[in-house]
This record gives sequence, C-alpha cells and structure tokens, in this order.
Amino acid sequence: MGIISWIILGALAGWIASKITGHDESMGGIANIIVGIVGALVGGLIMSLIGKTGVTGFNISSFLVALGGAVLLLAVFKGIRRKS
Repeated sequence: MGIISWIILGALAGWIASKITGHDESMGGIANIIVGIVGALVGGLIMSLIGKTGVTGFNISSFLVALGGAVLLLAVFKGIRRKS
C-alpha cells in the first residue's frame, strides 16, 4: 500500500472514528489522518495477535480494521484524559 493510500485510509478511518467517539470538534484533518494511520497499525497488531489478517491494502476489511483500531485508540485517549 502506497503512502497516498495510507493517507486516504487514515483520513477516512480517523474522521469516522472521531465522529463515533465524539472527538470531532476537537480534531482537525491532520489529527484525523494520524489517528487513522496509528489506528490501522493498532488494529493490524490486534488482528495479528488473534491470528487474523490486518491491513492488507485499500479494501473494506482493511478499512474496518483501521476504523476499529482508531476507535480503540480514541477511547483509550478519552479515558486517560478523563482521569487527569
């Protein structure tokens, strides 16, 4: 997967994850891309730990893995911020 594909997948996954978790007003475009890309890495790691395939390219299953990882990442971030 090329860098442009990672950016597009990350932007979509990060944006939808921020909508799901309620972070949309506090995040900009660059933050959505970063959250989406890191979410794809987190989701891929979790999927590999349970013996499944993670992000394999620009397809719906990879998008769902990235979205799940981004939602998890934002939920953990929200929990940490709430305790502070």
